[in-house]
Amino acid sequence: MKILALESSGLVAGIAVLEDENLLGEYTINYKKTHSQTLLPMLDEVAKMLELDLNSVDAIAVSAGPGSFTGLRIGSATAKGLGLALDKPLIHVPTVDALACNLWGCADLICPLMDARRNQTYTGIYRFVENGLKIVKEQCAVGIGEIVEEINRLGQPVVFLGDGVAVFSSYINENCRVPYSFAPAHMNKQRAGSVAYLGLQYARSGRVETAAEHKPDYLRLSQAERERKQRAMQIQSEAE
Repeated sequence: MKILALESSGLVAGIAVLEDENLLGEYTINYKKTHSQTLLPMLDEVAKMLELDLNSVDAIAVSAGPGSFTGLRIGSATAKGLGLALDKPLIHVPTVDALACNLWGCADLICPLMDARRNQTYTGIYRFVENGLKIVKEQCAVGIGEIVEEINRLGQPVVFLGDGVAVFSSYINENCRVPYSFAPAHMNKQRAGSVAYLGLQYARSGRVETAAEHKPDYLRLSQAERERKQRAMQIQSEAE
């Protein structure tokens, strides 16, 4: 089975192609440009380097959120467009789950941290068992204090990774009461290769969807939606 994977949920843009247990190619960029500028040119470059006929792909895995609202929309639109054009199914891969897969086989708990602004993080807690990734706490949007408190309650060593580490490291240093470490640079950001691998597992178990069915998991309202809701509540309050 051949999987094309797209990653654009955060600062990193990534494309990967996985055929069964063989990662054929992966292209990752984490440098200033928007995903609308990078994702399709990266896909074109990977296809050229691999001499890849996109029609030979069995399914398209996409990092489906949570994450940047703009990034998720770009990734979703790209995946849906490819799925419709190629008549291929999509694989909906939770972003935080895929991030945890970067540390496959780690003996400690794994806690991805994505910066969600306003002192919140997109996060979850995972561990690896004999048959693969086990979800201890499903991906969610919570305050950094809440997830650190949960880790302290579990009382086990933990590895943090993700772009939220740089934002929340001081808080972790001051408040985490279990042994902890931070993943190194080559493992601490989203990877399309991890999306592809997890997508392959999902596809083998029949967890696919059509392009029309796919939609991102935002987990919380966008800033514009929050402001609109706040204005509506204010207008209602004034009217009363």
